[in-house]
Amino acid sequence: MDLHSKFPAISDLRRAARKRIPHFVWEYLDSATGDERTAQRNREGLDRVLFKASILHGEFKPDLTTMLLGRGFPLPFGISPVGMSGLIWPGAEKALAKTGAELGIPYAISTVATQTPEDIAPHLGEHAWFQIYPPRDEAIRDDMISRARGAGFSTLILTVDVPVASRRERQTRGGLTQPPKLTPRLAMQAAQCPAWLNGIRQTGMPRMKTLDKYSDFKGQLPSTEHIGYLLRTSPDWDYLKRLRDAWTGPLIVKGVTQTEDAVRLEEAGVDALWVSNHAGRQFDGAQGAIECLPQVCRATTLPVLFDSGIESGLDIIRALALGADFVMLGRAWHYALGAAGENGPAHLADMLRKDIEANMGQLGTKTLADLQHRRV
Repeated sequence: MDLHSKFPAISDLRRAARKRIPHFVWEYLDSATGDERTAQRNREGLDRVLFKASILHGEFKPDLTTMLLGRGFPLPFGISPVGMSGLIWPGAEKALAKTGAELGIPYAISTVATQTPEDIAPHLGEHAWFQIYPPRDEAIRDDMISRARGAGFSTLILTVDVPVASRRERQTRGGLTQPPKLTPRLAMQAAQCPAWLNGIRQTGMPRMKTLDKYSDFKGQLPSTEHIGYLLRTSPDWDYLKRLRDAWTGPLIVKGVTQTEDAVRLEEAGVDALWVSNHAGRQFDGAQGAIECLPQVCRATTLPVLFDSGIESGLDIIRALALGADFVMLGRAWHYALGAAGENGPAHLADMLRKDIEANMGQLGTKTLADLQHRRV
């Protein structure tokens, strides 16, 4: 099957995945919070980033290689951490870890993934990142990062834009609980998606397995909360300092949108900043993330990563042109899994690569660094 003919864009993957993923899971994956205005502003902000096409550059092959945190990457994008990834598509964490290893790009696993760091260890490449929601108990924190390091995760991501659970009204209406439980209504939805259901039968009903070690909680929680909220804290600057002291590898802080925070984070000794508004899933009164990116880049000498609203190779170019050193995607990889199974992620990566190359050809930009010179 020619996946480029069947799924030439992320929108095609999304459309196909929606048919193969149960509705209650889809609402978890695809929703934002509130009226989803921040998600809309993410899209509108990206659309406002325009370029000047350039002509008569002759034949050339764009160079997509880039450096980040002292390492070279063949592509300027990677795989973001997504909570409960294996609920969205059975076996997602292993499939995406393998994709990252095969492509030589970063794969980041969430604290609240359905597989443990130890489960994923055999499938990791050299660019394995662990995202941590900060445990309140420092002994749990130290054990968690020790497990991540022992499993082969070299870079730690501290997510700071989830101080409390958000509302995510669509997700709540969908009927998902934590841990997930197939009520009669949800079981009917699952029965309409046989590929997903067969996968769940093989993997078992997903849960946040990394956290099993730290809690014996047996109850049910709302869909927007989970067992992690019983263990975690809302970090402050002192917590960041203690985490910096505890982790000897590269430390990225995810969820940065303000210049004053960027300056202070650099002073605190973090290694990279990640501009993100959590794709509009946390706060519906925020600016589009892309609007925050240039000011953060101007405020720091650190590498800057970006996510929130990326839907194409052109969007990746937009973020790079505004100063990002690297771009991360989360939902798109899961659309790819839902649409095409384990073949989907490699197809998505190839689609994005070709889209970036085609647009760089139109702009006459031979390197990623040249993109900033083609902005309108």
